[in-house]
Amino acid sequence: MKILRIQAGPCAFKARLELDQAPKTCARFLELLPFRNKTIHSRWSGEAVWVPLGDFDAKIDFENHTCHPSRGDILLYPGGFSETEILFAYGSSSFASKMGALAGNHFLTVVEGQENLSAFGRLVLWEGAQDIEFSAP
Repeated sequence: MKILRIQAGPCAFKARLELDQAPKTCARFLELLPFRNKTIHSRWSGEAVWVPLGDFDAKIDFENHTCHPSRGDILLYPGGFSETEILFAYGSSSFASKMGALAGNHFLTVVEGQENLSAFGRLVLWEGAQDIEFSAP
């Protein structure tokens, strides 16, 4: 079981890579570490924040993809109908864009820090963009 650290604003999380279900997505994301960006609140996906990646070529296809992430699931949408992005569900979420429903590759699951998910989501909602960093422990 491989674990990544996530520093999201003032909140720290640990997340398990879903190596069995999304091996190509996990391998590609590991190439990008440490990954630093900003996260903003989702517009259409409910209780989730996202990292817009524009026309970034993730160089992966769909695997272990879902439109309905659970609290603490992290998805990578490889692009196509909408821009490439990372979605981080902190509560009830249905992944979508202005084009309609999207399915993203569920490749990380928060295993430590779940008690801070709602607080982090509210922080992004009310205070705006926050720094986010994914790194190896």
